[in-house]
Amino acid sequence: MTKENQPSLAQQRKDDHVNLALEQQSKLQTSAFDDIRFMHHSFSDVKFDQIDTSTQWANTTHRFPFYINGMTGGSTYTKQFNDSLSKLAHETGLAMASGSVSVALKEPEVRDSFTIIRKNNPNGFVMANLGAHHDLENAKRAVDLLDANALQIHLNTPQEVVMPEGDRDFSTWKENIQQIVEGLDVPVIVKEVGFGMSKETMEELISLGVQNIDVSGRGGTNFVNIENDRRDTIDFSLLGEWGQTTPESLLESLSLQKEVNILASGGVRSFYDIVKALALGAKATGLSGKLLQTVHLEGVDAATKIVLDWEKAIKHMLLLLNCHNIQELQETQLLLRGPLREYAELREIDYKYLARR
Repeated sequence: MTKENQPSLAQQRKDDHVNLALEQQSKLQTSAFDDIRFMHHSFSDVKFDQIDTSTQWANTTHRFPFYINGMTGGSTYTKQFNDSLSKLAHETGLAMASGSVSVALKEPEVRDSFTIIRKNNPNGFVMANLGAHHDLENAKRAVDLLDANALQIHLNTPQEVVMPEGDRDFSTWKENIQQIVEGLDVPVIVKEVGFGMSKETMEELISLGVQNIDVSGRGGTNFVNIENDRRDTIDFSLLGEWGQTTPESLLESLSLQKEVNILASGGVRSFYDIVKALALGAKATGLSGKLLQTVHLEGVDAATKIVLDWEKAIKHMLLLLNCHNIQELQETQLLLRGPLREYAELREIDYKYLARR
């Protein structure tokens, strides 16, 4: 490869992110979702064909209570993953987000690694993604690039701190978010990237006009560890457990769920985790590592089967829990144990209420 054809630092970083995320995915076993149990009751008055798992967020009704959360694009190598994931979205009707399109705004030669999402899925619900350091003008460019139905703005201070070439000034983020929310013609979703959110953070976002929040907690793809693996100096592995898990973040959101649409991603391994997240108030859950790994190792058809199987499994769970829909699921009784219960006690969150609903 000639020097002229060598990938830029940003493109190489995108390749590293995918490879390290795939490596992490193969090691995920336990999760904070394991600290959540449903209270079992012996009767169900619901008929299976009456169950509706559709959900509403970002001004849209979605068939599935889960979606493809983006994490890739920006290089020739990562284009193949967006190609496969967007074909999956087209086949199933799943909403899909891109990875951060920031690199495409600077390096036009990698635009096709993102635009392939819309090319393969011309009528689907597509979300563009940008970091909070971008202004309204770049937000408009990102939406235009994908003809996007919504924009994700990601928050990632721990990742930036550990990233060797990361940002070191976050002072414009809140102003940028407010201007984008007020000036963009499509809905805005503000999301973490695997470090979770506190109630205080969500309250600030609501004050900025944000109506859709993805708490994106610790437990899935770990960008501190990914960026630490890319470092030559200063070992930040001690920050590998930084942040709140997804269930912890959902507990943080309980008192705010009437004011904002809560989405949940991070460490979602199965249909059972999805149902638990929905029961804690999420409107939908985002999946990235699980589907990324499946299309990589087994292909789009295998991933399509997982999506359709999970839809059926979620309906079976609602049947078991005597629920016609997700709204009723959010009134079911939940029992917390272990570290999640301890977290709720420390944060003075009324977790006992969940068991009495």
